Formats: sequence, C-alpha cells, structure tokens
Amino acid sequence: MSIQLFKMLCAQPYISCTASPRLQPCLPPSTVVIKVYSEDNTSRTVEVPTEITARDICQQFILKNHCIDDHSWTLFEQIPHLGIERTIEDHESVIEVQSSWGMDSNGCLHFRKNHAKYEFFKNPLVSDFFPEHMVSISSETNGIMNHSQLIQTFLSSSSCPEIHGFLHAKEHGRKSWKKFYFVLRRSGLYFSNKGMSKKPRHLQFVAEFSDSDVYMLLSARKVYGAPTDFGFCVKASKSNAARDLKLLCADDEQTRTCWITAMRLFKYGVQLYQNFSQPYKKSSPMRRVSENSLVAMDFSGHETRVIENPSEALSVAVEEGLSWRRKSYHRLSSHGSPSTSLSSMCNIAIHVAQPWFHSKLSRDEAQKLISQQGLIDGVFLVRDSQSNPRTFVLSLCHMQKIKHFQIVPVEDNGELFYSLDDGNTRFTDLLQLVEFYQVNRGVLPCKLRHHCARITL
Repeated sequence: MSIQLFKMLCAQPYISCTASPRLQPCLPPSTVVIKVYSEDNTSRTVEVPTEITARDICQQFILKNHCIDDHSWTLFEQIPHLGIERTIEDHESVIEVQSSWGMDSNGCLHFRKNHAKYEFFKNPLVSDFFPEHMVSISSETNGIMNHSQLIQTFLSSSSCPEIHGFLHAKEHGRKSWKKFYFVLRRSGLYFSNKGMSKKPRHLQFVAEFSDSDVYMLLSARKVYGAPTDFGFCVKASKSNAARDLKLLCADDEQTRTCWITAMRLFKYGVQLYQNFSQPYKKSSPMRRVSENSLVAMDFSGHETRVIENPSEALSVAVEEGLSWRRKSYHRLSSHGSPSTSLSSMCNIAIHVAQPWFHSKLSRDEAQKLISQQGLIDGVFLVRDSQSNPRTFVLSLCHMQKIKHFQIVPVEDNGELFYSLDDGNTRFTDLLQLVEFYQVNRGVLPCKLRHHCARITL
C-alpha cells in the first residue's frame, strides 16, 4: 500500500458497521446526566430519563436522603451570571429547562425546600397573597370574595381577574429606575404611560407569559441598582441576555409575592392546582407531618386522651422531660459516671441532631435561609447565639418578616431549663421547647409550622 493511499484512508471518518451496511438514523439518547446542587454547595450528578420532571427528581433525592416528603422540596433554576432564580414547577421537563440555557450560560439546578410554593392554595387569608387594593375582578359581587372564590377566578379561563399597582421598572438602555402603574391580565403585563389610566391607548405592552417566566432577583440592589431588595423580572424562555430582562421592583415583600403568584397562576392555571393536589392523592411510604397532627397527648391513664388545655399540656411536657432526664442520668451513672450531675446531664446536646438546628449560623445567614425556603407564617430554625455563647436564638417568619427570639437558660435547684419568656415557661431541652411551640403559640406571634432543613447531596 502506498503512503498516499494510506493517508487517504486515515482521513476518512471511522464507521462501525453491523451486519447491515446501511447507515442507521441517530436516535436521541433515552437518558441524560444532570448535576444538582444543595444549599451547602454540595452537588450530585445523576443519570435520569429525558422525560423526567422536576417532581420526579425531587422524589429521587427525598428517597435517597431519607427526607420527610411534605411536598415542599423543590427544584430551582438559577442563572448566576444574571443573578436570577425561579421555582421549576413540578410538571416541567428538566431537560427542556436545561436546553433553554444555551452554550454560553452557566445555569444550574438547586434542590431545597420552598414552603411558599403552594401556600396560596392552603392559606384562607386572601390578603396574605392578594391585598384587596391590588385585585380587581369583573365578575365579583359587591366587591366581596372569599379565598376559594378568588383562586377559582385565576384558574378559570372565563373569568378576568386583574392585578394592578405601582412598580419600579428599569428603563431599557439606562441605569435609572422609574415608577409606573402596572396592570397584569391574562393577555399579559402592561404599564400605563399616563398616571393610573387603564384606557387601551394608555397601556403599553411589556410581556406575556406563554413563552416567558418570572424570576426573583437574587441581589437586586447590588447587581441591578434597584431601589429596594424586592426585585423580580420577566425573562423570555429562549433568551439569556441581560438586555432582554424586563426588570421590576416592588416596595415590599407582600407586593412582590402578589405579582409573582399571579403571574404563575396566569401562566399555568389549573396545572398548578393539579401539581398541588396530586401528591396528596397518592399513598406515600414516606412519613408526612402536618400541623394538625401535632397534639399534646396524655398516656398516663388507662386510655389516652388529647390535652386541650395549654397549661396542662405544658406541665405534662415538663414532667415527661424531667422523667426522661432522670432515666438518662441513672443510666449513665450505672455505667461508671457517678460524678455526673443532673445539671450537666441537662446540657446533653439532644438538639444537635434535629433538622431545625443550624448551630453557628449568623443572623444574616438565618434570614437568607428562611427567605429562600419561603416567607410564610411559621417557618423557623434554631441556632446558636453569636452574642452570648450560653444562649440560643429562635428565628421565625411571621407576616413575611423574620423575627429573632432569644432562648435563655434558667437554673433552678441545680437543674437547667430553657425559656423564651424569662423563665415563666420552662423546658428541659430545646427539643421539648420546639415541640411545645408547634402545638401552642404561647409568647410567639404564631405557631412553629415548618422548620428550615438543609441536606448534603
């Protein structure tokens, strides 16, 4: 064989032939590899079917990490170079979301809790998500609608709900922000170029949602120079350029929540309600905890009973805690620790293993974590106090604001207790304290409903 012929053969692309010499069409792969991050920046790469949905992926991680499936675990789409993030709805195709990023995008997937994802379907207080002054409904009677009626108007294509109010908008090609009167309808988002006029000739089209999504701005002030921290934007599905973002900013969290919730309902409609209701119809092997399942019980008699009196529930809880401590003390003493005092036994770090305890978390980090996992009433965590090493802090969300309550140690007759109200109500450990306030509001503005949990993938 000549050298020239050898070079020609080497230049030809290699084709692996089977029994048939005919070329076969290239079939799309049935599986793909995706990478998912958790809140502690760990990640896991998994191989999944191409038709997999966001809910399917969440279910896989829930099972692998032995999490309680309370249907708040969520997959997020984050585009760091734009500083934006959104909830991927449970029914959405994850592969389609990834394909929209493009070659130059640094988009990524995050797995964490989002207690606010379906809260507007469960919360009977309409004003929490849709303030009366921001909602207009053409078919309403006497201007009064209850929660279920209002949600139904968003889900029904025959009704015409409307969200309206002032928002800051970043003008195209400029660094400045300007306040406009906006109107959100089924047909899209508009702003008025003449005060608060809703006349067709004064409304300017901004975006519609069949091929767009609404995102949160992660650092509205720092990245985009927004006048407040409550920024969000509308992004076309096939564009990842900053110049194509429709940047908006609300004056407070409740206003932003109203606009984003309405946009999700207009875009997905009944599908969103099916995402919310479908998981509860299926029997799940995972344990599910609801607020109604947390009740104080008395097991001391021949028959168990529910304790409805908060004072009686507290005394029973304290007595059970003391009994548990005494048993632990005697058990350890019998194993060669006679010098161990009951006071030191009370310092056993039973809370460290609890998912709601986050150890050396700063105040700012606690606020960020709660904000990420949903600003609804009752989202909480417990952390070490940075100012006083002997105390702890309960960080709790109420009315879309995060409040911090100091848990103070109280000594009495050589025994150590923990209290939120200067010793009036005492608990032998943090676990007992949290369980009590899950059942009773006490001195708190609301009960503890949803704990912030972080996992390592």
